[in-house]
Parts: sequence; C-alpha cells; structure tokens
Amino acid sequence: MTAAPIDEVVDLLRTLRLPHMRSAAPELLATAKAQRWEPAEAMRALLAEELAGRQASSIRARRKAAGFPTGKTFDVWDEGLSSIPAPTQRALRTLEWVDRHENLVVCGPSGTGKTHFLEALGQACVDAGHKVSWFSLEHLGALVRRHGADDTAGRAIKRIMRADVIVIDDIGLLPVTTETAEALYRVVDAAYEKRSIALSSNLHPAGFDELMPKTIANATVDRLMHHAHVVLTAGDSIRLTQATAGKGVTPLA
Repeated sequence: MTAAPIDEVVDLLRTLRLPHMRSAAPELLATAKAQRWEPAEAMRALLAEELAGRQASSIRARRKAAGFPTGKTFDVWDEGLSSIPAPTQRALRTLEWVDRHENLVVCGPSGTGKTHFLEALGQACVDAGHKVSWFSLEHLGALVRRHGADDTAGRAIKRIMRADVIVIDDIGLLPVTTETAEALYRVVDAAYEKRSIALSSNLHPAGFDELMPKTIANATVDRLMHHAHVVLTAGDSIRLTQATAGKGVTPLA
C-alpha cells in the first residue's frame, strides 16, 4: 500500500470520527503490507485499536467524573499494614457486592486507612466499568441544600443515582446539621436495593443518632444496613505512625 492510499484511509477515518484507528493506521497498515497480512487481520487489528482507545477514554472520563480526593489506588495500598483482615480485603476487591447492589460501611478511628481503602475500591470500580460518585458528607449536604432553595433537590438526587457506587466519606468528623442528615437519608433511600453505598465513618452506624436527629438516623441506618458489609478498622493512626518514623516527608537534602 503506497503512501497516498494510506493517507486516504486516514482521511476517511477522520471523517468517520474513528480517532484511535486513525492514529494507528499508518504504522499498522505499513506493517500489514510488509508482513503480508490477510485483509481481515488488518481490519481486526484496526478495530481492536479503536475499541481499546474508546475503553481507555471511557475510564478516564469516569475517573474524572467520580471526583476522587487524591487518586490513590491499590497500587500504593499495603494489605499487611491495614487492620482489615486480608481475606475481607480480597473479597471486597472482587466487587461482587457492587453487582448485587449491596452496601459497604467501613468504620473506625481516624488514620486507620478507611478513606484510602474506599478510594482504591472506587478506582477499581471505575476500571471494571462502573460509574462512581465521591462525596464528603458536608459536600453532599451542601449539594442537596443548594438545590432545595429552588425545589430541584429531587433532580439532584436523580443525578447522583446515575452512579453505580456512591461513596460518602468521613461521617462523624464534624457536627451534622439536620439538613445534612436529611440529605444523607435521601441518598441512602434512593439507592436502596438499586445502587451501592460505600461509607466511611468514625462511628459505627448504630451510633449515628449521636450525630443527627434520632428519627432520621434510624431511618437511614435501617436502609443502609439491610444489605451491608460492615468492616471495622482499629489501631493507631497510620499517618501519625509514618510521621513519627520520619516517613511522612522526603528528607531535606
């Protein structure tokens, strides 16, 4: 195949909006000619490039839309350092609980890896093709409160429900207003048996009535815990331990 036909193929792929095939076509078609591929093999390779490119773009878009706080994944997770039993970690990493629309509650003291573990699970969900939305409890409350001013809170909840997994982080760190408690209830209620909620908290859900009105707490916990895996973390703060050992910063030159 001469340069001119390859250029024509590239132009056609540009017109058809097949960017990944277009990018791969010059080198791939030259290789196909040199190695005397069958036409079907060249076409298969081009289509595979387009599919792989689209899948990678989709993952990047879902990861950006998720709103993860730091970008941490299991690549930087130390299974042995966590107080969560290793078999439990591995079972949760299969994501079977997401496919069953079950919930996950990770509770324990600050600094014991709750947020890191949930973020790594969220990243794994994105890689597996799921949509994820990440919220702090305060962010969630502010979002629903903002829409409540013009009676569009219901639409805001529906947009949140476009995700397969809704992560709500750090419950129990700050005081919870009644409006924020209502926002949490509305999300948990809307997701019940349809989506997965992954939640981290300094308190076990049984103690949520210490944070919010008892009626709202009971209704929230009832729906949250019905199909939930509860994981308890324990021990000293990993962050404080690393800082004390001089691992919190890069040594100065």
